[in-house]
Amino acid sequence: MTGFGSDRLRLERSNRCYGGSVGVYAHGSSEIGGGMRFSIYLPPAADRGPVPALLYLAGLTCNEDTFMTKAGAIPHAAAAGLALVAPDTSPRDRRHPGDDADWDFGLGAGFYVDATQAPWRDGYRMYSYVTQELPALIAANFPVDGQRLGVLGHSMGGHGALVAALRNPQRFRSVSAFAPICAPMGCPWGEKAFSNYLGPDRDAWRAYDAAELIRAGARAPEILIDQGEADQFLETQLHPHLLEEACRETGQPLQLRRHPGYDHSYYFIQTFIADHLRHHSRALSNR
Repeated sequence: MTGFGSDRLRLERSNRCYGGSVGVYAHGSSEIGGGMRFSIYLPPAADRGPVPALLYLAGLTCNEDTFMTKAGAIPHAAAAGLALVAPDTSPRDRRHPGDDADWDFGLGAGFYVDATQAPWRDGYRMYSYVTQELPALIAANFPVDGQRLGVLGHSMGGHGALVAALRNPQRFRSVSAFAPICAPMGCPWGEKAFSNYLGPDRDAWRAYDAAELIRAGARAPEILIDQGEADQFLETQLHPHLLEEACRETGQPLQLRRHPGYDHSYYFIQTFIADHLRHHSRALSNR
């Protein structure tokens, strides 16, 4: 995908769906310094003018296709007149030594941070990509109202969505997550990612930890979180109770729903995705 400018989009695939269309695009990213890919669903309402959009951040090992094909979100987005945007989860065009050695780090695991450590700082700038570059690119090239943008994520992407909303309340008017990594400074996935991407100084990690950001004064619109109680990662990686404590202590609005029997999979997301799209649609309906 190298060899074309950051303002150039290349349509790779388009499919008609629920009266709208899903397109997969490649483009050159100035933040990443190489090619990136994203998918976008435009609902029928986009034929009549700009629509609000929901940015979806996927979890470990996923890519730009995962949400569109597995979440069951498109019929609800079509009915609500809501665009869906799903970027890839890491750089892939620019390779780094060892980037495919582990499933939970490197390729498919950008963790939505701006890396500061070599070699990852050369390309792994997923935070700035999803909070700045991609929203601007979407607003400039599609019938999307860039002032009405929400963010949603799952697992690693849930962490990314919470951090994006807390650090950019002027950009994201709504936020929700499925089974997010709520306090990555204190879990194996987060410690592995942060120590490699951000270095040993744990104070630098706080900028990417939702619970720590809330305790430090960051605020977002009401956060909706769904968490399965049969999630295999609940006790070791996700720690929603720490986010709940931070919100309770500071007054950050939070709706945390726990569901017996549900796991970490996209079957869980399919079950409750309509609630999340209603949550975002309410917040984004007013201009």
